[in-house]
Amino acid sequence: MPFGINETMGQYSELFMLLAAGTYTVAFIAFAWDLAKSSKALHAIDLKAAQAGEPAKVPAAAGVGSRAASGAGESGVDGPADRAERPSSSASGAAAGGGVVTAGADMKYAAERRAPARVAVALTILGAVIHGAGVVTRALGAGRVPWGNMYEFLTTGAFVAIAVFLLVLIRRDLRFLGTFVVGLAIIMLVAASVAYWTPVGHLVPALQSYWLIIHVSIAVLSSALFTLTFAMSALQLVQSHRQKTVAAGGEDKLRFMRLVPSALSLENLSYRINAIAFIGWTFTLMFGAIWAEKAWGRFWGWDTKEVWTFVIWVVYAGYLHARATRGWTGTRAAWLSIVGYLCVVFNFTIVNQFFNGLHSYSGL
Repeated sequence: MPFGINETMGQYSELFMLLAAGTYTVAFIAFAWDLAKSSKALHAIDLKAAQAGEPAKVPAAAGVGSRAASGAGESGVDGPADRAERPSSSASGAAAGGGVVTAGADMKYAAERRAPARVAVALTILGAVIHGAGVVTRALGAGRVPWGNMYEFLTTGAFVAIAVFLLVLIRRDLRFLGTFVVGLAIIMLVAASVAYWTPVGHLVPALQSYWLIIHVSIAVLSSALFTLTFAMSALQLVQSHRQKTVAAGGEDKLRFMRLVPSALSLENLSYRINAIAFIGWTFTLMFGAIWAEKAWGRFWGWDTKEVWTFVIWVVYAGYLHARATRGWTGTRAAWLSIVGYLCVVFNFTIVNQFFNGLHSYSGL
């Protein structure tokens, strides 16, 4: 493709990325509005119930009302805040015995009408379409897969993270993760444009291999899954603190967290997703070694990038082992998952930018 066309496609890509970031920003505001509006509605319900001398009533958003807590066949609480509610036995337990009301563990969609959440999801889908156009035009302009430098990895990684989030939304109501996932995508796009922008260009010789597609694509997908579990682990810590506070008789200052499943439910789902992502990261490490042998004649050379890729593998392997066999549950498991993701971020930012080696492909 002539250079002029390449440059034009690169400009279109940057425009699409800018539009996607703007759309994601509006979606982020809508997700935050949904949480704020739900919190206000829950507070109004609690006040009304308190004035009437009745147990607290909780609207069903993403299956609000714990089935485990009800113990009487309750399937949740019917209706959002603007319709008639019926008391939830879990809510009653919270009011009477210090229990904590949270969303259902199954994370299934309930028959409710949360307009801001629906608008947020629709905007996220629109942003993903625009974002995908930006990734494709970058690929067309470069004449190759668009993950040859830090700018391309961040923009493609943000797209994959959003795409995975939207795909999971088909089966599970994880809209409570919207502010976290969309917010991280915005940060990645801004960082790519401000700190890591790189013009369309050819790859260095070592990257001109089909192993780039295999190795990096799996790394991007695994990182996207780790992004989801990072958001879940962060929410798990907040939910765990809230549950302990309310159980001890303290005031529930985070009412919007009733839209979020219990800390245990978040931990269980995070564990399963981390297990899948860990398998992907194992293949990332293996295929990277094979590619290194093809490019440099050795499988392992203790390059900084190689070392940190292995460090990430060790941290998540330790997380899975500790939780499965050593009883590391609760906040300890959440913190270990968060540490693993921070290692991922360090590997793809600090290591790429500041450590010289055979993997110095940041494009800076």
